[in-house]
Amino acid sequence: MTTSSSEQGVSLGMPQLPAPAYPDDVRARLEADGREIIARYPDSRSALLPLLHLVQAEEGHVTRTGQQFCANLLDLTTAEVAAVATFYSMYRRRPSGDYQVGVCTNTLCAVMGGDAIFESLQEHLGVGNGETTDDGKVTLEHIECNAACDFAPVVMVNWEFFDNQTPASARRLVDDLRAGAPVEPTRGAPMCTFKETARILAGFPDERPGAVEASGGAGPASLVGLRLARGETAPARVVHPRGSGAPQDTSPTTEHLSSHDAPQDTSASDPAHPAGPVAEEGE
Repeated sequence: MTTSSSEQGVSLGMPQLPAPAYPDDVRARLEADGREIIARYPDSRSALLPLLHLVQAEEGHVTRTGQQFCANLLDLTTAEVAAVATFYSMYRRRPSGDYQVGVCTNTLCAVMGGDAIFESLQEHLGVGNGETTDDGKVTLEHIECNAACDFAPVVMVNWEFFDNQTPASARRLVDDLRAGAPVEPTRGAPMCTFKETARILAGFPDERPGAVEASGGAGPASLVGLRLARGETAPARVVHPRGSGAPQDTSPTTEHLSSHDAPQDTSASDPAHPAGPVAEEGE
């Protein structure tokens, strides 16, 4: 039995038409921003990455029109631009939501509850990996590593951290995002939309009041080793799951050096989401 080309998803029709151009006013605005970006580099070709963020900030993903714009501005072929745009996962290739919700499912986060969080959000939102809710608010995806293992399991929204999450807290998080309710990351700058984030990544100033000052640095659990190396004994602050309402216990006798020592409803402690076999092989 043979399979037709249409059933295989292969098109043998007319070649794809050239990408439509931006409207004149949009093109003029983007060209001004693009020239500013290009001026930062001795070789104009080096400006391609921030230019892709610039066009992503315009439409929420890198369209064929955006790729053609970058190619024209840098005197590159569209194939050269597409090769870069399709290589890096931060460039979206199809329409996406105002909020990119990424659940870390790499080893430690998965063991601590990341897999359970991701499965819970898929069911709660009714979307799969890389898909967007019908209201265009949330795009859900799993991420291999958020480089925040000491706060596992971690969820990121437009690259801002939400630490020590549980399935319940993650569901509240996406519900608040969809409802337009105020949402504050565990650490880092205040929330903004994905398009606004893309413009910042293109190299333009973050104009939100207090955003730069709020960016901060490493969290307390990340600095435990440095403090111990310096001979400091001050206890670390325990970061509780978002919305848990748990008090911060700062007494020297009960403080935990790592957020993992605090009681949490994660895969390691929640019987409904076991982390895996508890007995040694052969027992």
